[in-house]
Amino acid sequence: MNIAISEPKRLYQEIGFSLQERILKGEFKVGDRLPPERDIAEEMEVSRSVVREAIIMLELRGLVEVRKGSGVYVINIPSKDSQNIQASMPRSSSDIGPFELLQARQVIESEIAGFAARHITKNDIQRLRDALNSEKHNLESGVEDYDSDELFHLVIAEASQNSVLADIANDLWLRRHESSMWRQLHSRISNNDYRKAWLLDHERILIALQKRDPEGARNAMWEHLENVKQVLFKLSDVDDPKFDGYLFP
Repeated sequence: MNIAISEPKRLYQEIGFSLQERILKGEFKVGDRLPPERDIAEEMEVSRSVVREAIIMLELRGLVEVRKGSGVYVINIPSKDSQNIQASMPRSSSDIGPFELLQARQVIESEIAGFAARHITKNDIQRLRDALNSEKHNLESGVEDYDSDELFHLVIAEASQNSVLADIANDLWLRRHESSMWRQLHSRISNNDYRKAWLLDHERILIALQKRDPEGARNAMWEHLENVKQVLFKLSDVDDPKFDGYLFP
């Protein structure tokens, strides 16, 4: 018996293509401002983070742009062929929304950290200290380099002494590297205060791991990735009058 398995859907795509169709049908014309993010979220009964991911998708497709202190405006009308592209697009190979990816990392990496606390070695602890020192050096030198941040997370996964968990963590970071939506969201964060806060989060995670405290390590990782989500969400809030173009170049 053959069982048909449907392709997984990206919710932000459903919202993005719905907005795109409304533009195509003339509900929004070139030069029109899209409704506020909160209004779209309420109308379509989704979270604001999903709407924000949909807007990133439309921006990458060249259909909208953000104007500082004003909002999101239509700059192009999609071609009618775009509907066929939408129908034939394999959802499983499409880009992942940055907030969806962060949520997945939060669930998975927090559990990995808790598990790693039971199996971590002295060598793992030293590697984590080296990664933290590298993070501090880059931050103090003003170097925009997140390699040490990634290394810190991947070493924790390796410290679980479970190659499957390490592969899962590595795959999550690979998805981030390959995500044009993530790059679009993340590229304009230049305020080092947030990086300093994330560094303190890493130090708390390391302390819990050194104590071999599974619950403490799990909670510290969860709180760290929650902090990352909240910072990115705040900095990319187009409807905030203080928005300063962090989302779009």
